[in-house]
Amino acid sequence: MKLPSEASLLRIFIGESDKADGKPLYEVIVQKARRRGLAGATVLRGFLGFGATSRIHTAKILRLSEDLPIVVEIVDKPERIEAFLPDLDGLIGEGLVTLERVRIISYRYNVREKS
Repeated sequence: MKLPSEASLLRIFIGESDKADGKPLYEVIVQKARRRGLAGATVLRGFLGFGATSRIHTAKILRLSEDLPIVVEIVDKPERIEAFLPDLDGLIGEGLVTLERVRIISYRYNVREKS
């Protein structure tokens, strides 16, 4: 897929224990983005953070069961990201969604022929 040099970065901040239809919310978001044909998505797991409640979420050894922060990042053309936003609206009960302009420097992949 060829992306323009100017694109949008959608960043979704949620908790690791957040669910949608009984599945981890971050998985549902990535699957919906893939079905929509977006350029790509990455899920990042934080080891420390806090949100609107100011409650600290940490991966310290004594608190491994805590609800760790998750960030889902999706980059694509602005109009494709905008079209995806209504999908998120019905999924996210708690969290933060941000959108920013980004400049794409490189987007490469290797196509390997099957033997």
